[in-house]
Amino acid sequence: MPSPATGNDAGLADPLLPRGDGTGRAGASSKNKYRYWVPAADDKEVLAAEERGGEDGRPLLYRTFKVRGILLHPYRLINLARLIVIIQFFIWRMRHRDSDSIALWWITVVGDFWFGVSWLLNQASKVNPIRRVPNLALLNQQFDPPGGGGGGSSSSQLPGVDVFINTVDPVDEPVLCTMNSVLSILATDYPVDRHATYFSDDGGSLVHYEALLETARFAALWAPFCRKHRVEPRAPESYFAATADGPYAGDAPGQFVDDRRHVRREYEEFRERLAALFTIIPQRSEAYERESTKRDGARATYMADGSHWPGTWMEPAENHKKGQHAAIVQVMLNHPGDEPQLGAPASSDSPLDLSAVDVRLPMLVYIAREKRPGYDHQKKAGAMNVQLRVSALLSNAPFIINFDGDHYINNSAAFRAAMCFMLDGRHGEDTAFVQFPQRFDDVDPTDRYCNHNRVFFDATALGLNGLQGPSYVGTGCMFRRAALYGADPPRWQPDDFSKLLDNPWRQFGNSMPFINSVPLATHQERPVAPPASLDGRLTAELTDVSTCAYEDGTEWGYGVGWVYNIATEDVVTGFRIHRKGWRSMYCAMEPDAFRGTAPINLTERLYQILRWSGGSLDMFFSRNCPLLAGRRLHPMQRVAYTNMTVYPISAAFIFVYDLLPLMWLSGAEFYIQKPFPTYVVYLFAGIAMMEVSGMVEIRWAGLTLLDWCRNEQFYMIGATGVYPAAVLHSLLRLVGLKGLPFKLTSKPQSASGGEAKERFAELYEVQWAPLLVPTVVVIAVNVAAIGAAAGRVATGGWSLAQIAGAAGGLLFNAWVLLLLYPFALGIMGRWSKRPYLLFVLLVAALAAIASAYVALLAVLAPGFVPPFRLGRWSGVGAIISPASWRF
Repeated sequence: MPSPATGNDAGLADPLLPRGDGTGRAGASSKNKYRYWVPAADDKEVLAAEERGGEDGRPLLYRTFKVRGILLHPYRLINLARLIVIIQFFIWRMRHRDSDSIALWWITVVGDFWFGVSWLLNQASKVNPIRRVPNLALLNQQFDPPGGGGGGSSSSQLPGVDVFINTVDPVDEPVLCTMNSVLSILATDYPVDRHATYFSDDGGSLVHYEALLETARFAALWAPFCRKHRVEPRAPESYFAATADGPYAGDAPGQFVDDRRHVRREYEEFRERLAALFTIIPQRSEAYERESTKRDGARATYMADGSHWPGTWMEPAENHKKGQHAAIVQVMLNHPGDEPQLGAPASSDSPLDLSAVDVRLPMLVYIAREKRPGYDHQKKAGAMNVQLRVSALLSNAPFIINFDGDHYINNSAAFRAAMCFMLDGRHGEDTAFVQFPQRFDDVDPTDRYCNHNRVFFDATALGLNGLQGPSYVGTGCMFRRAALYGADPPRWQPDDFSKLLDNPWRQFGNSMPFINSVPLATHQERPVAPPASLDGRLTAELTDVSTCAYEDGTEWGYGVGWVYNIATEDVVTGFRIHRKGWRSMYCAMEPDAFRGTAPINLTERLYQILRWSGGSLDMFFSRNCPLLAGRRLHPMQRVAYTNMTVYPISAAFIFVYDLLPLMWLSGAEFYIQKPFPTYVVYLFAGIAMMEVSGMVEIRWAGLTLLDWCRNEQFYMIGATGVYPAAVLHSLLRLVGLKGLPFKLTSKPQSASGGEAKERFAELYEVQWAPLLVPTVVVIAVNVAAIGAAAGRVATGGWSLAQIAGAAGGLLFNAWVLLLLYPFALGIMGRWSKRPYLLFVLLVAALAAIASAYVALLAVLAPGFVPPFRLGRWSGVGAIISPASWRF
């Protein structure tokens, strides 16, 4: 990719398309996606302010766009019309309390009311979608001009960034994937001396530690190669798996092919070394164990220097197992210093000519926090709070960006794009975090289980962007450190840090070096300047802030840092920050800023949804309930958070509706609401208007019809199996019980584009679990209902008028089955590679059920089923009566 543009007008040719090179160029498909967006009303004022240098001399580093009125006004009008229809529908139902079961009537009234409320909560946050586009060229001109050595010299004025990356298990989260994430960070396009990486290994594994050492060595070749040739993406696994390179953007085209070949060969050897760690470490430990004269019965895990590994051993032992080991903080790569360091020319030992390339690497730190029995270690939130304290003692950058171990930087200009919002002259000081969308590799082409979740990231998030900002979704998010410390935004409390330090030990714990670092976190101009060396005192301090007991009696996990005691610590942490009055921004780039892996197995995906939905309900029934927030939370932001936390409740009513087709199995007529035709008209009118609104929404959001269908389908899959479990979990928690255990999601084992068949193998694996049972029951009930209805029609049990009246119910059955189609494919396993088999199976099941239904009626109610003719067959002419059948 080309280097960041430096001209004043660069990046404005097509400002809706913020590419990694800052030029704003994009393909025709991307331009088509954004054709319904126009500059906001104040855009001319913004451009004029840019010419003056911004407000108060600060630059205006992003532009704002809104949806064209030709789509936005009809979208709002349709939603208003549907709201009127919903209100009229409830008025009509309350005036016509007539049903064959008044109890069921009340259930459906409450259910319809809840569906109306949840729809209104969902739509209310999307009436004013806003897209904000960073101006990378202007950022570079103002803070990192090319003459100053944008690669990382001391003249760069970009603020410091601390990068947090988290992982737990080198098997469930493949170590190669995690190390690719680290490599993409070390090679990203941001001043080398102004960002540091903190790697949290929450399992305390020696595999991760030695893999990080190998990664640091390989990065000495990989990062300079990326800078010299400006390649994208900068995760080698994804880069080498790409089928074709884009236009060359580096400074040495004649050397590119040879350099690439050499680096690829070195990368293959690097991969082999990582894979060999799982064999080398046990073999080494066994060899040292044989030589050791001190045996205590436990087989230790040894480091390369022959010392015991202080973390988790491969054979668990006291003080060396998961949940019980010492704290480890190790600086793998020291701070590189302020001045560029050019590499060596090509030689026999090093074929790459790096004589014009800065070969420095950013600071890299390994962290494994202490684990002790009897402590709740708070999973990912606890690990990130330790990273927050350790980083404050070393680099203390004013901004922090966090990644899951399976996410890598896909666009090396991502950090700069986030800075456009943090440093902007309008709302920069009041912006607490910038959230990027989640994008994934290794998802099947049809996105069967809606892993991309584009309706949320490309529609709902833009609606939230027009309010107080998007919610925090756990990864790919840049924070202002001060906001994580619990500070108020400047517009509400300009001198808030003085208030924070009134009782610092209660807030932050007893580490004076950490407390002294807190006020410095607001100084954006301060360079990242870690201590020159790790003396004994600083090492002891780093270990102390990584211990279990450090947080006892403090505000960590409540008013400071990431929030504890909830499965969705990401959403709650973002909510706590919004509740204080901070803003957030949404930033979508092309190419995507970050990419990761997602579970493509049905059961793993359902467990992921269970964790999210259960945590959301826990949030609603906690002190972080959006309804209890103060006046600093924007009213519509409160509505949006309420919708995010109560949506699983819909499952109770959806499950009842999905089982209503059981009434077709009875012999008598049954009506939920009378007059039934009017009821059906209201239902279909409301559903039709909702779908039309959805069609308009996918137009302005740039989505496809498949994106929208997958969203609808997986919502129904979740509502029939996962959300009921989430509701049960919350009910158990409310009465003081433990609730359901949440299973961590396993990641795909390969990220290589050359292993597509193996990669998608998990899509066709069937892992039976209790979560699958309710949805299987719903499918069986609806198939049985259609089959029974077909049997009644075949035997003449219904008149034409009754058939017409039942058509609406049968359409509902078919609609439910269509929405559950991905689930049905999932439980077919490898047979789902031939989807037509599912339809053959469905037809066979319907025929069998219809025949069984007719036969059952013939035995139990022979007078109910009239004779019917098979046809005018020559020599037969028979009339067969079911009453004459024998079993």
